[in-house]
Amino acid sequence: MQRVALTGNVASGKSTVARLLATRGAAIIDADEIVRDLQQSGSPILERIVKEFGREILTREGDLNRSALRAIIVQDPSARDQLNRIVHPAVHRRRMELEASAAAKGAHVVVHDIPLLFEVMDPGEFPTVILVDAPEQTRLNRLRARGLSKEEAVALMATQMNPTEKRAGATHIIDNDGTLGELEERTFEVWKDVVNTARDQLDSGRGER
Repeated sequence: MQRVALTGNVASGKSTVARLLATRGAAIIDADEIVRDLQQSGSPILERIVKEFGREILTREGDLNRSALRAIIVQDPSARDQLNRIVHPAVHRRRMELEASAAAKGAHVVVHDIPLLFEVMDPGEFPTVILVDAPEQTRLNRLRARGLSKEEAVALMATQMNPTEKRAGATHIIDNDGTLGELEERTFEVWKDVVNTARDQLDSGRGER
């Protein structure tokens, strides 16, 4: 089984690439989706977050107010680090459970969609790292279109490592600076290489036996 990490800074188009890879048969493990599940109302993780940051981060219904929490961690790096210490060990355990399940079902390629791969993990855990990148202004415009003010968007982007630094640690880079059709073409070219690598690994394993 080929283990792949997919990452990209906020508004780079990483989620679109993940969906495209899924259409080609990749088993996608979405770290953001796991986080949302772990932070549901009444969960132990949410209780720990509330204990750390106060009930101000909850809605009237007792759910996590993600905008309120984001405002805190964007402004305070130490708060962001504390949140990561609470959430990421549980996310890691769940990712490993889902990976084992995918392997048991015969998946040849498992793609871990991890936005903060370079910030909170060791990319070397994965034989293959795919980085989705887009120009800074393009990402800023996308965040503005999602309803963030310019100041909020800039502050959010500043919480992540500069993608230029990440490029050196990536196996494949998908530049999302054109049309959707161009993004699809670039994504599927990378997918071909990933599949070929997985096939070579499988053939090598058979040869060893």
